[in-house]
Amino acid sequence: MADEQSEHSGSGENPSARGSARRGPSLKARAVDFLSRREHGRQELGRKLARHSDDPEEIESVLDSLAKEGWLSDTRYAQSIVQRRGERQGTARIVQELRRNGVDAQLVDTLRAELQSTEYERARQVWAKRYADKPATTPTEYARQARFLAARGFGAGIISKILKGSGLDDDAL
Repeated sequence: MADEQSEHSGSGENPSARGSARRGPSLKARAVDFLSRREHGRQELGRKLARHSDDPEEIESVLDSLAKEGWLSDTRYAQSIVQRRGERQGTARIVQELRRNGVDAQLVDTLRAELQSTEYERARQVWAKRYADKPATTPTEYARQARFLAARGFGAGIISKILKGSGLDDDAL
């Protein structure tokens, strides 16, 4: 017992200080940690912080502070999503993700227009990476390749243009 007492008292640490150390970093520190890894939208970051606080007002205060200090920006977040997903996904899928994460509708519309202007080239690259050596020569293969592109968010018109040039003529469909 004396050993235990000396062990605790010898540490020079206040027991209440140890309790707060277990609690973990502050909300702002957690938010900065999340933001240092990648951009987050306000709504997404708020959801992540909600796991660590029961007070929505405290979360809003931290988010406001981060936005004011330039750490948090929905515009940067949206551009980051477009940059990361644009090479592999179609406009519809990227726009859906932006909306789901609470990005301003006007910003989403602007980014949609930019994405649509490059959608054919992006879809062609995605298709070529997987199917360049296997053109769609049968209706079954055409359907498989169309599903592949559609699952990545590319539009039906773009898919049709790409697959029509891949080998299957319209009469076979």
